[in-house]
Order: sequence, then structure tokens, then C-alpha cells
Amino acid sequence: MSNVDLQELFNQRLGRYQAAIAMEPLDRMPVACGSNYFAEVYSGNTNQQTIYDPAKWLEAEMAFIRDFPEVDVLRNSRIYAPMFDAVNCLTYRLPGRDLPARTQFQFVEQEYMKADEYDQLIENPTLFLINTWLPRIMGELATPGSARATMALIKAGMTQMQMGEIMRTRGIRLQNECGMPQPMAGFFLAPFDAIADAMRGLTATMMDMYRQPEKLKQACDALVDEMVNLALSTGDPFRRYPIFVPTHKPMFLSPEQFDEFYWPSFKAVLQKLHQAGYAVRAYLEGDWGQHWKHLLELPKGSVLCDIDSQGDIFKALDELGHHQCLAGGVADSVLILGTPREMREQVKRLCEAAGKDKRLLINGGCNIPYDTKPENYRAMLDAIMEFGQYDSSLKPTPKPEGIVPFQSAPARKVLTSWETRKAEWGGVQGDEALIREPWERFEAMAYAFIWQWVL
Repeated sequence: MSNVDLQELFNQRLGRYQAAIAMEPLDRMPVACGSNYFAEVYSGNTNQQTIYDPAKWLEAEMAFIRDFPEVDVLRNSRIYAPMFDAVNCLTYRLPGRDLPARTQFQFVEQEYMKADEYDQLIENPTLFLINTWLPRIMGELATPGSARATMALIKAGMTQMQMGEIMRTRGIRLQNECGMPQPMAGFFLAPFDAIADAMRGLTATMMDMYRQPEKLKQACDALVDEMVNLALSTGDPFRRYPIFVPTHKPMFLSPEQFDEFYWPSFKAVLQKLHQAGYAVRAYLEGDWGQHWKHLLELPKGSVLCDIDSQGDIFKALDELGHHQCLAGGVADSVLILGTPREMREQVKRLCEAAGKDKRLLINGGCNIPYDTKPENYRAMLDAIMEFGQYDSSLKPTPKPEGIVPFQSAPARKVLTSWETRKAEWGGVQGDEALIREPWERFEAMAYAFIWQWVL
């Protein structure tokens, strides 16, 4: 396939995906899973190889694309293990290091922030992360200022830059050699999840809801701009792809708790990202049925909602599918244990439920699991191609790219402002812009690097 053909294929896939998210007319239903863990192991790679060997990771994706060309967007791993190893990150257990090589990575949730530290977090979230939280989740920083701690931070910065190059190279090669876009770029957490996942943990946060509810809400509010900054700093500058947010804790909250503690700050982040011109892809993990009505409060076509296997996809289509694009509908049990005939019947039923007016991306619940049967995945694609046709006269075309300049509002956050730095130097004698731009760019990159560890 020529370069021109591959670019046209890329444009068709991306345009189809963007139109689905925006609730616009389509030629056919996109195949657009967010996390396709099956793609990691389909070629025979171990889970360890995917997160430690970027070449093996890319080879696996290309093999998957060759065998399943109907796929419109592709993403699997988000972890580059050497970066976690550099600081001895304690919030993850990794395959090949802490776990068998063919095992999924695991998140380790503990009380890394103490109950009496809310005021520190609220007053200056970033200084709290640097001075208190990071030394608790990074084993190499247990003794701040030591030689090992200093060396670990240097290595972490180097691996972060290498990770950026890996992702850039991967994106370019998948686009130029396979015509394959990404389902999302960039990430953030709902403020409540940032606290309940990586800081206080779920158990402690649930107790805080009763013991110090105002502090918890103030902390969530304090993290709104931090999460917006993280999302914009890691998102696609051309706004081609939605920004990713996993939602981990709503499944444990009553509607009253969700309304009081979770939704206000999360909604504020979503609104700010929409104002900046971005869509969001939200994994509504667990059963969000008692909460997803709130997504009707957001602009139409602004959030792609992945409905997890515990959720009722048909109820979601009825209550939400006319306002936001949905993804999911195929249970893990069907992908792993079902038959191609059962898969075909399920896809047909889902396509009929979505009809022509609602937008549904048929997938597993938030992911395609590692142990999916290849014949079942193939049956899902074949059935989507059969039953997910809309208007063949339409030609999918991506939206015009709108780059977000570094200096655009909202300004990227920094720890030390340019004015402070310039004053410390006693001013500059040459072209200030030549010095200021790289200073602020690297300062902002370092700031975002600190916050990425909450995920």
C-alpha cells in the first residue's frame, strides 16, 4: 500500500472515529476499543515484553493490525516499566519483576497520604506531592537529598524523555506504515479518584467522607486545575484524539455521595477541557447506572463513555445514547469463553438497539481482555461489518487540526515562574524570548511529570 493510500486510510479511520464521538452521521460503526490488551499478546509476546521492550510492543501491534484491518483505532499498553524501576515506584507491581511474565500489571492501593495532611494538599498540591507524597510512593526517594534519591530523579527524567520518544515513534510508524490512529492521547483523573486511588486509598477516603467531609471536598476542588493542566500537558496538541480518564471509585458510591463528593470537581474538569477544544474518553468502570444521568449535563458529543461489563449497555443506550457516544456491550465472558455464533448474535442485538440515531462502538467493557479467543474477536469484527453499516455514501474525513500553542490559555502550570527566574538572574541582556520559551517549556514538562504519578 502506497504512502498516499495509507494516509487516506488513516484519515478515513480517524474521521469515522471523530464523527462517532461527535454524534455525527457515519458510513459504518467504528471498531474503536480504548484498551486492547489482546493486541499485546496476540503475536505471542509476554506481558513483560510489552512494557519493557518497545520494539516488541510495536511489532505486536503491527501483527495485530495486519490480521484485523477492520480496527479503526488501537491502543494497548500505557506503561514503560524502566521509568517505574528508576524510582522503585511502589504503586505498581509489574510482570516479569514482581509478577510472572504473562501476568497483568497490578495497582497497589495504600494510605500514602495521612488523614491530617489535607491542609498541606489544599494549600499547595504540587509542593505536597514533591515534599511528602513522592518519597512515600518511590522507594528510591525514601531519603530525600541522598545520592540514590538524586540519581533516581535524574534517571526518571531520562526515562520520561525516552518514553516520550517511544510514544512519538510508535504513533508516527502506526500512522505511516499502518494507517492507524490512536483512540486517545493524554490523561487525567477525576479529583476524587486522585485522592482515593493514589493518596488516601478507598478505605481511608470513605472514612473521610464522614469524619472530615469539608476537607475532602476542598481537596477535590484544589485538584481541579491540576487535573486540567495534566490533561492539557499530555493531550494531543492537534486535538485529534480525546483525552483519557479512567473512573475508579463511583461504583462504590451512593448517588448522594457521588453528587456531593465526586461529580462537582469532575464536572469542572470536563467543562474546562471542553472549553479548551478537547473531547474526553471516560471509562465508566463498574456499574455507573445510578450516576451516568449527570453526563447529560455536558455538551452533546463531548464525552465518549465506555460502559463496563457490569453496566447495562441497553439501559445506557436508552438513557444516554442519544447525547453521548457509548462503547462496550460485549461481556468478557463472551470474548473469553463464548462461541463465534454467540458473538454474532450479541453484536446483531447491539446494532439493532443502537439503530441509526445513537452512537455505539461495540467492544468489550472498557477493554479487550488478554485471554480473548481470536476466533471470537474475528467474529465480533465480521458481525460489526455486517450489521453496523449506516450510509455508504459518506466519506469519513477528520476534523481540521487545531494546534494548542504552548503559550495559549489556560497557561501550563510551573513551579518556578519565569519572572522569578529572571529576577534571580538580575534580568537578561539579550533576546528574552529566546531564553524564556525553553525555560517555561521544560519547567512545564517537569511539573506535568510530577503529577503523572497519580495515575
